[in-house]
Amino acid sequence: MGNRSAWLRNPKVLLALTATLLAFVVQSGELGSADTMHRLQTAHSFWTSEPPVFPNEYPEFGVHGRGGKLYDWYGIGQPLLLLPADIVGTYIEKLPIFAGYSGSDPTVRNIFVTYTTNILISIFTALVCFRFLRLLEFSTRESVAGALALLFCTTHLHYTQNMMENNFIFLLTLAGFSFQYEWLRGGSARALLSGSAAFGFNLLIRLTTGLDLIAGATFLALTLWFAREERQQLRKRFVTYATIAGPVYLFFLLIDRLYQFYRFGTWTDTYVHYFALEHRLQDPTLPPNYPWETPFHVGFFGPLLSPEKSIFLFDPLIILTIVIIVVGWKRLSPQIKAYLAASLFLVLACICLYAHYTVWSGNFAWGDRYVSTAVELAALISVPILLRYRGELVGTVWNIAVVLIAASLLIQIASLMFWLPLEIYQADDLGHPQWIVWLRLKNIAAFALGKMDAWGLITDSMKYDQWDYQHITTWNFLPFVLRKMGAAPTRVVNLAFAAWITGVVVLGYFVFACGRIYHNKGRKVE
Repeated sequence: MGNRSAWLRNPKVLLALTATLLAFVVQSGELGSADTMHRLQTAHSFWTSEPPVFPNEYPEFGVHGRGGKLYDWYGIGQPLLLLPADIVGTYIEKLPIFAGYSGSDPTVRNIFVTYTTNILISIFTALVCFRFLRLLEFSTRESVAGALALLFCTTHLHYTQNMMENNFIFLLTLAGFSFQYEWLRGGSARALLSGSAAFGFNLLIRLTTGLDLIAGATFLALTLWFAREERQQLRKRFVTYATIAGPVYLFFLLIDRLYQFYRFGTWTDTYVHYFALEHRLQDPTLPPNYPWETPFHVGFFGPLLSPEKSIFLFDPLIILTIVIIVVGWKRLSPQIKAYLAASLFLVLACICLYAHYTVWSGNFAWGDRYVSTAVELAALISVPILLRYRGELVGTVWNIAVVLIAASLLIQIASLMFWLPLEIYQADDLGHPQWIVWLRLKNIAAFALGKMDAWGLITDSMKYDQWDYQHITTWNFLPFVLRKMGAAPTRVVNLAFAAWITGVVVLGYFVFACGRIYHNKGRKVE
């Protein structure tokens, strides 16, 4: 009994279990977006005879590459992530037990891919976040709180359910920060190599994650600068960094270029070039600078002020980070100052990079998916800092913090309740702009009370596609989706509900156990 108690007091074990249960209960069994569906098909094409893009998908999706073959316009990173689960899930789907369910929605393969991949990413993210906060010299209790805030109170939770590239990019970026900072502290070449590999792999997902790489280097440089490192030591560290990290980055860039050459026969272009060519063929009226035709001020202020995409509405913890910087900058250690500066630089850089892009907002996404990963990086540190300086940040600041944390938790939970296109379709019919977060809360209340029609929330766009309509008008968790679609046997639906309810209860227990780590201040924490 004592061993079990000690095991449940281990913060890493508790965080891993909490992350596992959280990712388990929020899954819908669907991939969450058309982009991820296409990337899964690309992964499928790596080991089967199926094409990466089916002919009937063109011209809506796909670009012509070498030999006139259709390809997707994404990097190879997420397909590589999905490949192992796709192989196993495909063979599981072919088992005789699923013969009567074959081809039904959600598919067995998609269910397996979403559950296994998202759970693994969630576990590793929680552990890397805890590790990084400990390296920044936060206490165990503060680090646990920071990891929980990331998992529950940022858009990371939404993308745990809707499997776009965001959480994979976030994991690799945070790992890059963590391992490279470990090298800065202790001189471990292996740590620098690991962190560089994490940043480098990000380049295979999106080349624009080169900004994450730059932010990581900026974090290291600012840490040394705030700590007033001698110039000779700065030069020595720079040479070491360039010697180890440089070849790693070039290696991953070469892989990206080889993939580009394999598809399109060129080393220097990106998929955006071919994306633009295909779209101009379909619509000659597009401007010459397509897809970078958006006025800068529109794409810059949109992620900040738009009621449909503002980072302050979808990730309120970023506000807490800014408040802490304003009122507590002088109290912060050099490495925390450096991290805050680097992460906010990354937010600003991402906003500027996509400001001219034709869909600067990320289009079909909860919030601005191009910026949300950087925002999560800046937001995750707010709760640990708040707890460290709780005795000094009293009164108004503390009250603001509590409200922002509570609002963040509410918004992220609300983001899970329906499939993300719901408010997008409504806004198309009701008119833009819409306060999307408020509309989501209204939808939850209306659906729970059976008032969707009475409140005018069932719009024409929602009825256009029956597949979309079925998914939008049910709670977005696997048992409810299975019941709504009606293809799974009743006993399977009942079993899914039993597993889901059990998962929610056990998740609550592990969150409570994590809370005890913070409150048991008089006891040793492992």
